[in-house]
Amino acid sequence: MVIGLFLVLCGLFLWVFKGPYNVFDYGFADLGNFFLLAPWIFLFLIPAITMKSFSEEKKLGTLELLLIKPLTVWQLVLGKFFGNLVLTLIALVPTLLYVYTISQLGTITGNLDMGLVIGSYFGIFFLAACYTAIGLFASTLSENQIVSFILAVFICFLLYYGFEALSTLISSGDTAIFIQNLGMKAHFESVARGVIDSADLIYFLSLALFFLFLAVVQLKTNNSR
Repeated sequence: MVIGLFLVLCGLFLWVFKGPYNVFDYGFADLGNFFLLAPWIFLFLIPAITMKSFSEEKKLGTLELLLIKPLTVWQLVLGKFFGNLVLTLIALVPTLLYVYTISQLGTITGNLDMGLVIGSYFGIFFLAACYTAIGLFASTLSENQIVSFILAVFICFLLYYGFEALSTLISSGDTAIFIQNLGMKAHFESVARGVIDSADLIYFLSLALFFLFLAVVQLKTNNSR
């Protein structure tokens, strides 16, 4: 259902609804609008996927059963993480049809910057991994799925756009750029330009591991009570 909702929303905004994201109104044969839109849709859909990962287990009392299995807490968290991440990636696979469609719509058929497209898909992948880790952490904080969903959306929004919004309030250019680079949006846009920098990779990897670590700590804390 979540995959279907993602594809329907993307399809409506890109091909049907009139507005800044509409491919035909945009006038250029590229996927820039899709990669501007996808992070905001994922901001809600990935927390919807992850919200019951541990919240439901805690509510039903099955989390204790998982914790007594011959698995470490890290293995349990990583299993949930990769399961949710793969589901998100499956949602992206049908969007490859957009690549073919846009390449056919150009004045010169096939005149599409594939380096930019591949870089943008890598950026979406890294962003989805961070959103998934944040969603898992949020699901360890409450037995209520809705509370977990809201917390995940808030944290994802704060880390994706919050720092950029904060940087606009700073008059000093260097300080503003430093604050902006603390957010995911700046690093996503950097990767989406088709240049995969090691600094961006380290940022996304560190952020995902940090929230996975917080999820492990939270589960261990709950188990020791």
